[in-house]
Amino acid sequence: MGFPSHDRSLTLDELRLITDGDLFRAKERIILKVQALLTELQRGLQEDLGRNAVLLPPDFDPGKLQMVKGERLENCPYQYLDYPKHFLGEDKFTFRSLCWWGHHLVFALIVDGGQVKQYKKNFVDRFHQLAGQNLELSLAPTLWEWKRGEGYTLPITHDRKAQLAAVLSGRSWFKIARFVPLNQSAMVEGRLPELGRDTFRSLLPLLTC
Repeated sequence: MGFPSHDRSLTLDELRLITDGDLFRAKERIILKVQALLTELQRGLQEDLGRNAVLLPPDFDPGKLQMVKGERLENCPYQYLDYPKHFLGEDKFTFRSLCWWGHHLVFALIVDGGQVKQYKKNFVDRFHQLAGQNLELSLAPTLWEWKRGEGYTLPITHDRKAQLAAVLSGRSWFKIARFVPLNQSAMVEGRLPELGRDTFRSLLPLLTC
């Protein structure tokens, strides 16, 4: 992305940042700590997956996972874990645990393809087991939107069953997520793995036979 010539000079604040070596060393420490937390979460999710009769896509491989870090999700760094993970043709099934710097943590179930019909049925039949657990249904036109709030997500609350069922009925895919502010005590206390596992467990009424 190019900048007009009058925008190319660094401001005093920008110079302070670019010359602050401690800033970049701190960034690398944070990356490694978040990576370690996501690795711990993956091990816990693998245990939870083995303990529950989850409705999984054909040819699902419980050993598959993906750990990613990047710099420019709307110009902010990010790290995420996809586990469990199944991307095969039109079928998508994953639980994504995303640390979006400058924004929030997101724990999201993403489903597209052959399993959607059964999950939709479970959503309606077991709605009140899912409701009231700080989960939100994505309203975005894409699976890969990570903002929340009006126009982006709708909280799954006990009084919204008909509204949420109507939204879901018109979709060939869906995403259900829990959002956690980064400045909550959970990050200071290293509880990202606990939050991720708790979110996955709260989705089991949707995912089990």
